[in-house]
This record gives sequence, C-alpha cells and structure tokens, in this order.
Amino acid sequence: MFYKQAQRTSETTLNDYRGYVERFFKRFPDSWQSPNLKKCAMEYMADNVKPATFNLRLTYLRAFFGWCVEEGYLSENPLAGIKRVKAEPRIVEIPEDMLQALLALPDQSTFSGLRDYALLLFTLDTGVRPKEAFSLTVEDFDLSHHVVTIPADVAKTRTARTLPIMPQTADAIRKLIRVRPADWGKDVPVFCSSEGTPLTRHTWRDRLRMYSKQLGFKIRPYDLRHTFALMYLRNEGNAFALQRMMGHSDMSMTKTYVHLTGQDLRETHKKASPLNSLIPKKKTRVRKIDSRRK
Repeated sequence: MFYKQAQRTSETTLNDYRGYVERFFKRFPDSWQSPNLKKCAMEYMADNVKPATFNLRLTYLRAFFGWCVEEGYLSENPLAGIKRVKAEPRIVEIPEDMLQALLALPDQSTFSGLRDYALLLFTLDTGVRPKEAFSLTVEDFDLSHHVVTIPADVAKTRTARTLPIMPQTADAIRKLIRVRPADWGKDVPVFCSSEGTPLTRHTWRDRLRMYSKQLGFKIRPYDLRHTFALMYLRNEGNAFALQRMMGHSDMSMTKTYVHLTGQDLRETHKKASPLNSLIPKKKTRVRKIDSRRK
C-alpha cells in the first residue's frame, strides 16, 4: 500500500486494492503459506460473478501478485495469463424531458437545493466524475472566463485538465459561492454540505434517489456523466474533445459512447459528407436509354 501511495494512486483506488486483496485472503487465509496459492487463486476467479466483478478481481489481485514477484515474495504470478472477460458497460441515457423535470426539483431557496442544482448543471455541462466535483474548491473555478480546472491530485487519471463551462453553470456556481459563510475560507469544497463538510458519493446518491422518487424515474450519479457524453456526441461534439472533457486516459471508453450513438451516423453523415461542398445538389435529368435504338 505504501508503494501504491508513493505512485500517487488515488484514495479510491487504494481502497479498492485494500478491499480486493483482503477479501481474497479472508476467504483463503492459509493460501500464502500453501504451495497451492495458484489453485486458490483459480478457485476464486472461477466464482460465478458478473464480468465487471471478475475483471476487478483480476486487475487488483494480479497487480498485487505481480508486485510480490518483483519484490521476491513469489516466484511467479498465479494469475499470469488470465484474460479479462468482455463486459458491456452499464451506460444510461436520461431522456431530455426527465432532465428538464429534474432540474426543476431542487429548492434553490435553500443551500442544499442550490448546491444540488449547481452540481446537476455542472455535471451535465462537463461530464465530470462525481468524486472530482466533490473535491473542487473556489480557486479551481475561473467564473469570469467560464472555465474550471480539475487539478492533477483531484483527477482520477492524475492528469490535470481545464474545462469550459456554460454561463448558466457559472451563474449557478457563483450564487452557491456567494451564500457561503465567510468563515468557511477557500479550502472548503464548493459542493459541500450546509455545515461545510465535504459531499460524499453516498450523500449525492441519496439526494438523487430522493429526486428519482419524485420523478418516478431512477437516476444514479454516473447516469448524469453518461448522459453528458451521449448528448455531447449527438449534438455533433468531437470524440477527441469528449475524451479530454471526461478525462479518459485513452479512447477505449470514449469509443463506447461513439458506438452507442451509431444510430445517429446517417444523419451526421448527411451533414458532414465532403460531397455536400464538392458536388452541386442540383439534379441533372438523364434520358432513359431506348433499347430499340442501335
């Protein structure tokens, strides 16, 4: 764990390493001393679990065993050669009428309601990850120029990125900052509780669950991020720009969103084809060939 901390691994990922490794050894407490470590590892991976769970187990345990090999604790990695299974990502798009109804629900006369409204706008405007949003402070926002910087120590990929935001989002965040008590200072996150404590994924999940009951439509925190990505592409946003906006380390996840908007390809092609500017749209009539003529 110290090794991973030294690599500046995020707290969330550190907790995942701790959880997956501990769960394995809790189930097989004597496997480390046993010559059958590989057998135990295979039995664990043979569980009838969802593809996503299988891949997470494989990722964290294989990395741990790989470190053990490098440090001389093991002679070989018992999970070497095991491949990830294909898992279809759970991507949800929220209908536009539901989004409009959702944005009308927060009571903006209260701090919590105004915070919820601003956070909804911010997520739908940028696709930011919930945990990244919860860590942002006043100094990360340049509201006069309508930009926000996700610092490297906040970003999941540990790479800073600067994102544009719409004036409506900037106005909501400006109002939220304006009603904060002066003694909170600049270190209290922008999206926090009414007591000035950091917002958590559990709190935000519960708030969205409350709004979902009012809507009669289930919305989870990451659904907002997915909806941003799909709507961004459908509104002719660039896939490479989307990758930068969402903080993807490569195009693999971005391609998933592109694939899901594939049904819109025909309409996009009609608008973007080079033939629109190369060939006049005026039709030229051609007489039908008379087969009787030689």
